[in-house]
Amino acid sequence: MDTENNSSWLERVEEIVDVLEGSTVGELTLTEDGTEITIRRSPGMVLTEAPTMVMVAGQAVTAPSSGPAAAPKKVDKSLPVTASLTGVYYSSASPTSPPFVNVGDVIHVGQVVALIEAMKVFNEINAEVSGRVVSINAVSGSVIQKGEAIMRVEPLS
Repeated sequence: MDTENNSSWLERVEEIVDVLEGSTVGELTLTEDGTEITIRRSPGMVLTEAPTMVMVAGQAVTAPSSGPAAAPKKVDKSLPVTASLTGVYYSSASPTSPPFVNVGDVIHVGQVVALIEAMKVFNEINAEVSGRVVSINAVSGSVIQKGEAIMRVEPLS
């Protein structure tokens, strides 16, 4: 490919990324003239500004961000319930059924918390930890990767 075609591709990809921002599309593959590009994003991914490094008297120092003042952060003691395989995540047994779990529910080891469809087979995902569900990271009907956190559970004391 010549430089003009590369910049044209880059501009089109940047336009598509801008259009996809804020949409529910998790993955998109583009193929043209033998070139294939896959754009993939995680459901919980949030873009933030990276801290800038400033040199002060020969030492690197992290400059404060221009964002709001950081409040003391609560220590996250939650544990993930992860996907055991790659497939389509479902939060309930059918579209008309209630979800297996909701934020705030108490779950127990071995309890079915989700389904993942892979190769036309629905696989039950069982909780590996007991506790209160503090967040559900996956979006029902979207593709989830093996090892990705479906939800986070805070163990009960």
